[in-house]
Amino acid sequence: MGAGGQTVVAVTGGSGFVGSHLVRRLLERGYAVRTTVRSLAHTAKVRPLREMQEEFPGRLDLFEADLLREGSFDDAIRGCRVVFHVASPFFMPEKIKDGRRDMLDPALRGTRNVLASLERTPTVRRLVFTSTVGAIFGDYADVRKMDDQVLSEKYFNTTSTVQNNPYHYAKTVAEQAAWEAEAAQDRWRMVSVNPGLILGPSLAPASESGSLFLLEELFKGYFFYGAPDFAFTTVDVREVADAHIAAAENPDARGRYIVAAETMTSFHEMSRIIRAHHPRDLRIPRTELPHWPVRVLGPAFGLTQDYIRKHLGIRFQVDNSRSVRELGVTYRPIEETVLDHYEAWREHRAPR
Repeated sequence: MGAGGQTVVAVTGGSGFVGSHLVRRLLERGYAVRTTVRSLAHTAKVRPLREMQEEFPGRLDLFEADLLREGSFDDAIRGCRVVFHVASPFFMPEKIKDGRRDMLDPALRGTRNVLASLERTPTVRRLVFTSTVGAIFGDYADVRKMDDQVLSEKYFNTTSTVQNNPYHYAKTVAEQAAWEAEAAQDRWRMVSVNPGLILGPSLAPASESGSLFLLEELFKGYFFYGAPDFAFTTVDVREVADAHIAAAENPDARGRYIVAAETMTSFHEMSRIIRAHHPRDLRIPRTELPHWPVRVLGPAFGLTQDYIRKHLGIRFQVDNSRSVRELGVTYRPIEETVLDHYEAWREHRAPR
């Protein structure tokens, strides 16, 4: 408990896309929040949190913490009842020079450092762990082997490696390490939130996060001649934040929760939504590309033939019933999410 009997919670990675929304929702619900950022000197990234400090005086504390430095989360977690471990590195494949150094070490060592801080903090009763659907499957082709070809929580990604899809691999290994730590003790319980591609309005300036980079290519006109037939499991960032809070507040919440819409959304469908409201944006493609030019030209865009074979044109259903039933998540229409995402993107790029 904090000042005035408030529940004190910690959020790692509070300046990120998900973290900043989660911090804001927690403050709105009356929590006292302690959040970590990589550097308090990075004023642009920290500005949204500074504004929240002014809006909710005395309720938000900021701490510097480095995923790779042992003990760096101790101060932030001290006295907290719930820890939301959101911080994790995310780069697009072409930005990853060394899978082990860029993805695996920060994700796994970062998770282990947070878990070690939990062990040293007797007040903690619950860990809400931000994972991804990528810890359930590696490539879309994997889902074809699941029961009824429907994505569900009971599977773990077994096909990704540090060389092939290091982001999914790193998140899988980190989630499994957290489950092992939970099983080894009985003071705190863990709940894992496994979102799809997270879209929606960003509170922070242009994110380096790879999930937004994909859409950036769409918005900037890389696909103006036609949208390749790739689809994504999607979810609104506001639903992801709400799911985290429900996972902390519902005493019966346990295990993993897929947080994503039941049906996938393709580049072409996203383009159609944006064009309907912004018909003058000529960079947004009007048509869907046939598969053959993607197979021919894909490698020039950094897509391997293996990736194309395992993703192009593949669709599957998502079983999100646990998130609806046990976390009370209500999924807003994809149109609203995509438009809010696009409009926030335009606004952050407008000259100030």
